[in-house]
Amino acid sequence: MSKGPKEKKFFNAFLLFLPHFFIIMTQKKTQLVTAHSIDTVSVYNTQRRFPIDAKAVEAIAREVVALEGRFCHEVALHFVGVQRICSLHAQFFDDPSVTDCISFPIDSEEEGPYKFLGEVFVCPDTAWKYVKAHGGLLYEEITLYIVHGLLHLLGYDDIEEADVLQMREREHFHMENLKKQKLELRQRE
Repeated sequence: MSKGPKEKKFFNAFLLFLPHFFIIMTQKKTQLVTAHSIDTVSVYNTQRRFPIDAKAVEAIAREVVALEGRFCHEVALHFVGVQRICSLHAQFFDDPSVTDCISFPIDSEEEGPYKFLGEVFVCPDTAWKYVKAHGGLLYEEITLYIVHGLLHLLGYDDIEEADVLQMREREHFHMENLKKQKLELRQRE
């Protein structure tokens, strides 16, 4: 059964419209997710050695959670000194050594009407020591620790080899995206 001129015209118009529809829907979905990924990002900076831009940290957290396609009502990020990160590491992981970041997931995806994703503790001094020994940029390293901690809250792990590879791939993806969006932390001038 062949199509008549009216059906062909409609079908051709539909095919021309279809790609635009998907682009529009994709853009709207992305905007919707980005706008509503986290209601509240709490930023606490108890270390004083390295200035931390709370607004930039908030933007990073929102972007990472949005691009992972997730939503939560709240997340907290703490920037702490060496003594505090060692204390947390000893208390919760039975290891008193210094570390870069520690994540404490609170609510899983299935839990309750109010979702508190969890808390991330970042030690900027660890980033400074790493950059001093291996090169790189201090605030880029701190941004990586934020991303790494958030990925832990979102369910990524780095114990098994396959998990480590997936974690590194997601870190790379988010760091590249944050650079493109100009959302990484920067040193204040």
